[in-house]
Amino acid sequence: MYITIDTSALIAVIGNEASKRRIIDITRGYSLCAPASVHWEIGNAFSAMFKRQKISLELAKQALAVYREIPIKYIDVPLEKTLEMTRSQNIYAYDAYLIQCAQQTSTSLLTLDKALKAIAEKMGITLLETAP
Repeated sequence: MYITIDTSALIAVIGNEASKRRIIDITRGYSLCAPASVHWEIGNAFSAMFKRQKISLELAKQALAVYREIPIKYIDVPLEKTLEMTRSQNIYAYDAYLIQCAQQTSTSLLTLDKALKAIAEKMGITLLETAP
């Protein structure tokens, strides 16, 4: 059985954030899937951390090595459907990719992003709770 995971949850794990243990516990026994865009969002998250001087290049490379060890099935989501969703829900494409991935694979969504949680819930996506 699969879970759709987003960048915020992956960054929490590979960056050793406070929610890491809880995310690992939630995903134990499941396989992970994500839209292919998540791979590039990881790079974007690190570049944002560099700009804010929140992480060194060495730590980012270590986190990236951990990320590469996480088995994720990347899902190709239909761009046309995703664009329709961005228009109808007034959301960013990256959020729509995740919602579309969860819909397409009939999986629950694991995210730490409150705005994405609200939109996904509104669209009938089952959310996995990360709070203890």
